[in-house]
Amino acid sequence: MVKIISGRVKELNNKHHQNGDYVLYWMQAAQRVHYNHALEFAIDQANEKNLPLIVFFGLTPNFPEGNARHYYFLLEGLVQVEADLEDRGIEFVLWQGEPFKGVEKLGKKARLVITDGGYLSVEKTWRKKAAKSLNCPLIEVETNTVLPVDLVSDKEEYAAFTFRKKMKPHLSNYLVEVRENDLKKKSLNNFDWPSLGLSDKDKIIEELKISAKPARVEGIKGGNKEALQCLGNFLDNSLDIYPEKGGDPAFDCQSGLSAYLHFGHISPLYIALKTRARESPGEEAFLEQLLVRRELSFNFVNFNPYYMGPLEKMLPEWAWNTLRTHEKDKRDYIYSPRELEQASTHDDYWNAAQQEMVLGGKMHGYMRMYWGKKILEWSKTPEEAFSTCLYLNNKYSLDGRDPNSFAGVSWCFGKHDRAWTERDIFGKVRYMNAKGLERKFDMGKYLERVGELGCL
Repeated sequence: MVKIISGRVKELNNKHHQNGDYVLYWMQAAQRVHYNHALEFAIDQANEKNLPLIVFFGLTPNFPEGNARHYYFLLEGLVQVEADLEDRGIEFVLWQGEPFKGVEKLGKKARLVITDGGYLSVEKTWRKKAAKSLNCPLIEVETNTVLPVDLVSDKEEYAAFTFRKKMKPHLSNYLVEVRENDLKKKSLNNFDWPSLGLSDKDKIIEELKISAKPARVEGIKGGNKEALQCLGNFLDNSLDIYPEKGGDPAFDCQSGLSAYLHFGHISPLYIALKTRARESPGEEAFLEQLLVRRELSFNFVNFNPYYMGPLEKMLPEWAWNTLRTHEKDKRDYIYSPRELEQASTHDDYWNAAQQEMVLGGKMHGYMRMYWGKKILEWSKTPEEAFSTCLYLNNKYSLDGRDPNSFAGVSWCFGKHDRAWTERDIFGKVRYMNAKGLERKFDMGKYLERVGELGCL
C-alpha cells in the first residue's frame, strides 16, 4: 500500500462518482510507472472499487515549441511505460490528439479520473477543460515535485532564501518511500479503444507533422531505465566531488538528470532518497539544486502567469526598472537571433555553450547563466534578449519548456536574485564576463570538451 499524504491529492471538480467500467489514470507529466504517486493512487482507487485500471496518454502535435528532438525522447520513455504497465497487468492507451479530448471520451465510462500535476499554462488549460467536461471526479495527485507546490507557499516566493525556510519544516513528512501495490482486477470487459503503436517512432513523428529540426540527440535516450542508469553513474562517480566540481564547466560532474525530470521519466523523490542514502559530502549541495532551486521554479510558474513574459510583469520591480533605465545604453556588440543561433559571436566561450546545447541537447548550468547574461548584453532590448533566450533554450535543450528552464532564463534578468553594483546595460542586474570564467575555471578544457561533440 503506497503511503499517500493528503497534501498531494487535489480535487479539480465537484462532480460526484458515477457508475463506470474502470478507473482512468490520465498520465501526462509523470511518464513513468515506478515511484509515481498518481499511478499508485489510481491503483488503490481501482482496488477499492473492484474495477480495472486504464492508463491513458494523449500525444498532441501541438505542444508549444515541441520538435523532433523532444518527441523522440518522449516516445522512448513511453515505450518503457507501455512495457512496465504490461508487466503489472495494466492497460495502456496512447492516443493521438489533444489530451483533454481523449480524457473526455474515455471518461464517459470511467468511475473517476486521476491525473498528475502540471503547472505550465498549457497543462493547466488541459486540466481545466477536462475538469469541466467530465461527468465524474477529476483528481490531481502531485508526483513530480517532492513537496506539493501549494503546500510550501500560497504565493510566488521572492527568492530561494524565502522558499527554503518555508519548505524545510515539511521535508521529513514527504521524504517517504513509495511502495507499489498490485492491481487486483485486470480484465476489461468489452473494451475496444484504438491505441497508437510505438514500434515506428519515425512514422509517428512524420504523421504528427512535428518539426524535424533540430534532430534527435545521439547518445542520449529517454526512459526510466536510462534515467536510473544516469542517476547511478552520478551517485557513483560525481556526487562526492559535486560541491567542488559541480559548478565547473571544465568537468562533466553535473547529474545529467534534467531532461529525465522534465519528461517525468524519473521521480525527484526517488533521486532525493537515493542521494541521502549515500551520506556523501556532496549531498547538501546537490539537494539544494534538486529540492530548493527546482521546486522554487515550480512555485514561479504556478503563481506567476507571466513566466514567459512580458518582463515588466514577470520581474521584480527593481530588476525591471533598472533594465528599463539602461535600455538605451551603448552596446559594443549587437547580434541578431540568427547569429546567436549559429554561434557566430566574437566570444569563443559563449559560442561553445551554444554549440553544447545545439549538439548535445543540454548546457552546463554555469555556462547557461553566462550564456543568458551575454544575450542580454548583446541584444537591442531586454525584451528581445529574453525572447531569444527562451526561443533558443526551448528549441534545443531537452529540458527546455520546463519550470526549471523558465526560472533559469529569468534569473539572468534578475528573477530570484538581488540588486548588485550598477553598471551599463545591466543596471543593477548581476553581471558576468569572460575574465570571470577564466579566473575560476580552466576554460580551455571546457572548449576541448565541447569540441568533442563536433561543430555546427
